[in-house]
Amino acid sequence: MAPTPAPPLIEAPAPGAPPADAPTARPLPRPLGAALDAYLRYLKGIRNASPYTIRNYGTEIGEALRWLVDSGARSWADIDRPRLRAMLAAPHIAALAPASVARRISELRAFGRYLVREHGLPSDPFRGMRAPKLAQHLPRVLSVEEVLALLDAPPPDGPRGLRDRAVLETLYGGGLRIAELVRLDVGAVDVAGRQMRVFGKGSRERMALFGAPWALAMTRYLAAGRPWLARQAGHAARPSDAVFLNRRGARLGPRSVQRLVAAYGRAIGREDVTPHVLRHSFATHLMDGGADLRCVQELLGHKNLQTTQIYTHVSQTQVRDALLTAHPRAGRARPPAPAGTHPPR
Repeated sequence: MAPTPAPPLIEAPAPGAPPADAPTARPLPRPLGAALDAYLRYLKGIRNASPYTIRNYGTEIGEALRWLVDSGARSWADIDRPRLRAMLAAPHIAALAPASVARRISELRAFGRYLVREHGLPSDPFRGMRAPKLAQHLPRVLSVEEVLALLDAPPPDGPRGLRDRAVLETLYGGGLRIAELVRLDVGAVDVAGRQMRVFGKGSRERMALFGAPWALAMTRYLAAGRPWLARQAGHAARPSDAVFLNRRGARLGPRSVQRLVAAYGRAIGREDVTPHVLRHSFATHLMDGGADLRCVQELLGHKNLQTTQIYTHVSQTQVRDALLTAHPRAGRARPPAPAGTHPPR
């Protein structure tokens, strides 16, 4: 019995269809476009992927599929290793950073597994793709002293000062991602219990825990800062449920949070402070203080323990630096002892 031919990647072109050298932004051929649309609906409805993830997957997988069709692939079976290698060597891919290439390969492999599982494709055309090895960079962190200076940088009163103090305390005190912070609603915050309900990646829920400084900052903001900001929306606007509001009484956005964190970072002499640096600092300081790795994983909302293990390396690096700085036998070689003297036995 002859083997079943692989399903076509494209159908015969209809009259007036765009030529093969049409711009990259043109729509995908119908079978491909339908498969990609179904995959994006799966990511949204089943996997609870964020809008950012869905947009990236749609753009980057679509770009790869257009390249493969333009290169002559007419069925899924035509997508072989030589063709995929040629795609990775194409100028628009070769110019990317290794991490970006690795992300695109990961997206295609996930798409291929979906096609086999949900669309009956005989084999995964992207299975053989291998991501480039990435150099492991330790996350940037602030010292405890720098964090304390940063948390004290906003004005101690006034609506924006109260809000900014509460934002910084929430980012560092609970290790929140920026997307988690801007999605917070008032009903999720329990100031008396020093905790809040957070929805992280994949809409996974966790309880973020805080200390007394956060509770004080949040109490002052909710009592005096947020009501004033909420009034700036005017009577016509529907009141926002967001915890953190901008100067117009609407939900504070990610770019605004990035700007305010960077501004206070510059105020303490650091040009590299971001919300994620505060999250890294939160985890590293926990590890330095002796927290269990599993506890840190839970507090960060990591699905995989391996993701959390990077903070073990950061903590060990700081221990090594302290050793080299403070231990008399770990730093520079000491001058030789005077002649005729002997070390004690």
